[in-house]
Parts: sequence; C-alpha cells; structure tokens
Amino acid sequence: MEVAMLTPPVMTDEDLVDRHRYGDEEAFTELFHRFNGMIYNVSYRMAGDPGVAEDLTQEVFLRIHRHLRKFAGRSSLKTWIYRITINHCNSRLGRKRICTRSLDDEAAGYLQIADTRRGPESRTSAHESAAVVARALAQVPSPYREAVVLRDLEELDYQEIADVLGVRIGTVRSRIARGRDRLRSALTEGGLV
Repeated sequence: MEVAMLTPPVMTDEDLVDRHRYGDEEAFTELFHRFNGMIYNVSYRMAGDPGVAEDLTQEVFLRIHRHLRKFAGRSSLKTWIYRITINHCNSRLGRKRICTRSLDDEAAGYLQIADTRRGPESRTSAHESAAVVARALAQVPSPYREAVVLRDLEELDYQEIADVLGVRIGTVRSRIARGRDRLRSALTEGGLV
C-alpha cells in the first residue's frame, strides 16, 4: 500500500497578505523570502553600492511591513513592492544620484556571489563587465535608469513598468530608449567599452 505524501499548497501573494492582516508573522517572513532578492537587486542598481543597497532593502521591508495591511490589491503585490522600492530609493538617494565608487569597489560587490558554472577567468571577466555596466548605469538620470533597470535587468513587461512608475506605456518606451542611449553614451564616453 502506497502512502501519499501531501505537500502544503503554495500560498499566493494575496493569501500571504491576508494572513499577515490577521496577525500571522510567518506570512510576512514568507513575503520577505519571496521579494528580498528583487528589492536588493533594484536597490543595488539604483544606488550602485552594496552596503547602501542592504540598508535600502531593510528600509523598504520596514515600509512594506508598516503598510501591508493597507494594500488594496489594485495592482499585483509585486508591482506594489517595486513601486515602494523605486520611490524609496529615489527619496533616499535623490533623483540625480551619481555613483562615484571605483571599479574595484564595484567589482568587490559583485564578487560576493560565486558562479560555479563558469571557470575562474570567465567569472572574473563577467564580474568586471558587470562592474563597468553598473558604474555606467549609475550615471544615467534616475527616470531613465529606473525604466532600464525594470525592463532590461528585472525583465518586467511594459505594462508592469507603467504600473510601477505610474506613467503611460508610451512614456515607458521613451524612457527605456533614452536610458539605453544614455547608458551606451556613458559606456563609450567613459572609455568603458
């Protein structure tokens, strides 16, 4: 006789929000695990500094915890969290933040995550390339950087980006195009390419 192993159903984001509203702190812990990497990545790409990104991530989670009970569901939870993250980064860093860290500092931030699928030379090259792009991206004005980060790095679709940024899809397309142009210029002018 076979014994069927029951796995607990995966909770949707909305289920976790409801559980949190009724005082279940484990629900918030699960939300933290689901969205921690996403928030850190956006914060890092907006700030250009791993330490600042860690601080921003913690601050964003404090805001989420404080306001989660008021989440109305007019957008997806993911969109709402992206919006909080972008807004918090902008208010904390200022809209015209330009990263002045050295490439060595940038590379050090990327070396924290080991990629065991590549050889040492390939990993080093990838880290150096990522550091160069991060430095150039930090020079792109915030509205364009936001759009490029959300589209090209976070892989959101145009409608999701429009929802996160609170703008029309045409504006999203324009910001992405301009952001990519500015990024390309920063890479070529800085001799980074």
